[in-house]
Amino acid sequence: MKTSRRRKRVHRIMTVVSYCGLTLVALAFLFPFFWMITNTIRPNAEVLAVPPRLLPEEYAWDTFAKAWNELPFGRFFINSFVVAGSVTVITVLVSTLSAYAFARLRFPGRGGLLTTYLATLMIPQVMLVIPLFLIVSRAGLTNTYLGMILPMAFSSFGAFLLRQFFLSIPKELEEAALIDGASRLRVLVSIIVPVSLPAIGLLSLFTFIGQWNNFLWPLIVVDDTAHATLPLGLTMFQTQQGTAWNFIMAGATLSMIPGIILAIGLQQLIYRGIAMSSGFGGR
Repeated sequence: MKTSRRRKRVHRIMTVVSYCGLTLVALAFLFPFFWMITNTIRPNAEVLAVPPRLLPEEYAWDTFAKAWNELPFGRFFINSFVVAGSVTVITVLVSTLSAYAFARLRFPGRGGLLTTYLATLMIPQVMLVIPLFLIVSRAGLTNTYLGMILPMAFSSFGAFLLRQFFLSIPKELEEAALIDGASRLRVLVSIIVPVSLPAIGLLSLFTFIGQWNNFLWPLIVVDDTAHATLPLGLTMFQTQQGTAWNFIMAGATLSMIPGIILAIGLQQLIYRGIAMSSGFGGR
């Protein structure tokens, strides 16, 4: 009896310690967001005050409205949605087709082509900027949506991610449909894609957030306000008169909202995908 009580006490103590540790880690990760939000409701002069103050002494509740009206933020949001949404749709479509080909089809040179395809993941994006810009410039696509979308819409990461998920799907599901006379495209659309929605949702989330926050490529290919995305728009608060840090923080806070909504919306889908992957692996 004493031994069991001691074990229960130790278990309770360890549980409390683990929860306290997790709470501290969560607070450490959430503090930058707390600091960003508090800087949006304080005057710009107080943002750079020394020593820094955890809470503002003077509150400026109209920072969001001023930041929104200072620049065409509505246009920036539309541009970001168009670019990020289009890149996501094209990436998911191309990655799904190529991943199915690499996972299920047998054709000469498949292994070498897959290796070459995946080897492009090791090339830093910075090294591709100059050749991509030359291609876009000679095609006359600078300062256009197509110039921002097409070079970013084809990546081997999506094909690799979906291929690994497709390999975990039992082949019996496809063989039964093929015996019934279904084509490969019909099998992909009717069987593979519905089962793979969690992986496709994860790829969509990664792609959308990555393009939503993409700064380098729009900076290079766009030089007008009409096609500027949110990351470029935030830099316009940096002028010769100084940097409006409270406006930048307000704009950054607003720009986080779509990604957070998308992540929350796909949360259950992603969790279900993890459970399905482990279940397939057990087969």
